[in-house]
Amino acid sequence: MPYTLADVLPSVAASFGLDAPNPLGIAPNRDVVVLLIDGLGAELLARHRAVAPTLAAHLRTTLTAGFPATTSTSLASLALGAPCATHGIIGYSFALPDPGGARLFNALRWRLDGATGPDAREIHPPEEMQRLDSRVQDLARHGVEVHYVVPPYQVTSGLTRATFRAPGTLHPAESLDQVRDGILAVATHSDAARRFAYAYFPDLDANGHLYGPESEQWLGVLGDLEAFAADLLSALPSTCTLLVTGDHGMIHAGTVIDLDAREHLHRDVRLIAGEARVRHVYLERPGAAADVLAAWTAELSTDARVVGREQALDEHWFGPTPPEPDVTRRIGDVLAVATGRSVLVRPVAEPLESMLIGHHGAWSAEEQLVPLLSSAG
Repeated sequence: MPYTLADVLPSVAASFGLDAPNPLGIAPNRDVVVLLIDGLGAELLARHRAVAPTLAAHLRTTLTAGFPATTSTSLASLALGAPCATHGIIGYSFALPDPGGARLFNALRWRLDGATGPDAREIHPPEEMQRLDSRVQDLARHGVEVHYVVPPYQVTSGLTRATFRAPGTLHPAESLDQVRDGILAVATHSDAARRFAYAYFPDLDANGHLYGPESEQWLGVLGDLEAFAADLLSALPSTCTLLVTGDHGMIHAGTVIDLDAREHLHRDVRLIAGEARVRHVYLERPGAAADVLAAWTAELSTDARVVGREQALDEHWFGPTPPEPDVTRRIGDVLAVATGRSVLVRPVAEPLESMLIGHHGAWSAEEQLVPLLSSAG
């Protein structure tokens, strides 16, 4: 069975002596830092090991991000040590109950009606929408000091509150130099206190979205990460284990399908959520499922796999165990997952997202596989 992102923090917890599985075999050490490089796909790294030889040389194993391969879901799976069928952050965006009917919820931004809509932290309190304890909370209860080396906005974001759930010392980090300094501040101490840090860097993903993975700009950031890694590893004390991974890979968009321009695909449809590689379709009325499924299947037969919710659950798309009813209701009545390099865009409803060149979320190895790099051995 392949390792997943959800295996990382249980393995870290076990290395600190907690009663937890350790499928990745993380060895005990005084301190552990997990650095999440947004958009660091295993296939992309393997193709460009000449640009990043230090990163490639420290590959420990390859992980599966889980479905969908997108940041909000992957960060939740990492922090909670569970797939999205369990934690319920089922995608970039999905529908939630609302007095007026189902309403679009953007899980990455924790906003309603789209990425720039109203803040949803009061209407959908993060700690109530996702109630599971995190593996970071387990570490804190075990006496491990918790640190965050992240952009400051992340500490109070809805997604962080819902998933990491544990207070900790902030080391503000928006550049690679600040990430380096923050990690070394965590790892360089003379007392016996045990420390865990979560660190995050977004620029590889941002450049992949804007210019395409493997573009000149993307390769420039990968080169910067290589220099950062070589420098950090030479300065990191042996009492700290650094683990580096990604939340998803990325593909370069090919065939562009404009969903907004195909009016017949909106018949009996209340909402379309998700993102360009994975769409959740929510119906106006329960009896419309067969007609909507047939219309979407016929229209997208060469560019996407289209299934009903029950089939996706039967095939365990979201994890090996059935979701609770409130999570099941978040999943679209119909799902469309892009194949090849196709993207299912919505230029009217999602103008910014529809302009992107790089995308992720679906089943391809380029999107699903992420590396796990380690400073230890």
